[in-house]
Amino acid sequence: SSSTRTASTFAPPVMEARRWIEGIRFPEDRPLINVSQAAPVDPPPQALRQVMADVALRRDDAHLYGPVLGNPDLREALAVETAAHYAGSVNATQVAITSGCNQAFSAAIAALCGEEDEVILPTPWYFNHKMWLDMSGVKAVPLKCGEGMMPDPQRAERLITHKTRAIALVTPNNPTGVEYPDHLVLAFFELAQKYGIHLIVDETYRDFDSRIGTPHALFQQKDWEQTLVHLYSFSKAYRLTGHRVGAIITDAALLSETEKFLDTVAICPSQLGQHAALWGINNLKQWLSGERHEILARRAAIAEGMPQLSGWRLLGLGAYFAYLEHPLEMSSADLAPKLVEEAGILCLPGTMFCPKDDPSGAKQLRIAFANLDADGIDMLFKRLTALSF
Repeated sequence: SSSTRTASTFAPPVMEARRWIEGIRFPEDRPLINVSQAAPVDPPPQALRQVMADVALRRDDAHLYGPVLGNPDLREALAVETAAHYAGSVNATQVAITSGCNQAFSAAIAALCGEEDEVILPTPWYFNHKMWLDMSGVKAVPLKCGEGMMPDPQRAERLITHKTRAIALVTPNNPTGVEYPDHLVLAFFELAQKYGIHLIVDETYRDFDSRIGTPHALFQQKDWEQTLVHLYSFSKAYRLTGHRVGAIITDAALLSETEKFLDTVAICPSQLGQHAALWGINNLKQWLSGERHEILARRAAIAEGMPQLSGWRLLGLGAYFAYLEHPLEMSSADLAPKLVEEAGILCLPGTMFCPKDDPSGAKQLRIAFANLDADGIDMLFKRLTALSF
């Protein structure tokens, strides 16, 4: 029997988890704690919403198709901003705007890979990356992370074959939250360069990095664009998840290949989203800095609260995520749905981030804490501590 591309992969995990709460009533004194999805639930700041409303009312071209690779003013602004952030050199022809960061990844893979090519993915992986590789007929080669949830470049080198086209890193990481040190990211860049493959670096959460200054030196490397495919998202920074604005930064020639993909999938990114992103770059630096401090305070509250969870281990913490190892006998695949009923907590099991034959996922849970304030985090720990099964 023939198998379709979509049948070759699993169902969207966040949607699957949502089904666990269908029909369950959560009492007022114990509301659901939803730590399943890594997205801000608040709308953009009022000033940005006003800008978007004005654009919708006053700019006729905001309702028309725009350039496939994004509006020139936003490409230019992101080039300048990226060059400043990483102390490197980037020009607008090396920037494409996409309909969110997932589409940026999809377009990059479409431009880099053919049938049965291979891409190395550190595990635990970001599940949408795995799903897209499956649906593209590309083999995801798992690189199991070691101590501190860090991927090892030497282990990666042993996985490279004549079919390898890229290594894909996410830092700060989804699902573990871990921030990869600059020397590690550079080691992966040099490895990719050595084998003439690409290094895809997804920095969706870079605005919530705890480190001050340049997170890595990739944009300072000579001919970086021949090796690096950099992915970014405006969704988390300015709360634009529903408007789908992301970006790819790489060699202009590779972008013209992604243009074929982008033109046939979405034609152009959302105009309102692009206007919002541009205004955000120019006006929301101060505000975003405050958002980052709030996330870092929540991160600290998680670290402080961990000791009360006897037998649990914090495997990774950063950006929007705490990645936990639980002490219970059952697999996280059974534990996660049970937590909904027993504790009013919705989170994702580690099994959603690992190959089926990797037993470590059964011991792990991802907590996306971006929408929990200090009281919410305290409540999360109280409910986990009270578990009895």
